[in-house]
Amino acid sequence: MFGMIPFVKAAGRGLGKLFGGKEADEKLQKEIKSYDLDTDGLDIQVDDDGVVTVKGEAVSQEMKEKIILAVGNVEGIGGVKDEASTRLVGRESRFHTVASGDSLSAISKTYYGTWKLYPEIFEANKPMLSDPDKIYPGQVLRIPDIKTA
Repeated sequence: MFGMIPFVKAAGRGLGKLFGGKEADEKLQKEIKSYDLDTDGLDIQVDDDGVVTVKGEAVSQEMKEKIILAVGNVEGIGGVKDEASTRLVGRESRFHTVASGDSLSAISKTYYGTWKLYPEIFEANKPMLSDPDKIYPGQVLRIPDIKTA
């Protein structure tokens, strides 16, 4: 998935002002730890423009994507540069930016052709999502690549 993943700078969890440097990096590390995500092998830094760079080697594709979402869905972050590889190869997910009026069932219908697979999207975004009805405009979600047949 290497490259820049865009996020809505004005949306997300507020952690106070995030400008590059040690304090911003520590706030993002604390955010990641609050979700109990494994950052072993990764270097995560935020610059003065609100862009986070994730480098190194993540334990899995899923963990890398969840870390990208955890740091990207923070108010003040406008994008995440994915420069990380993974130890365990996995299928890459797509990302979806929630629009006003979206629901997980509507997003499921868009990507999978049926609303019934919304629990797959909910599970793919745990622990950042604690309730399938609590998504917000501007939030970026993982849409796992699953077979729908």
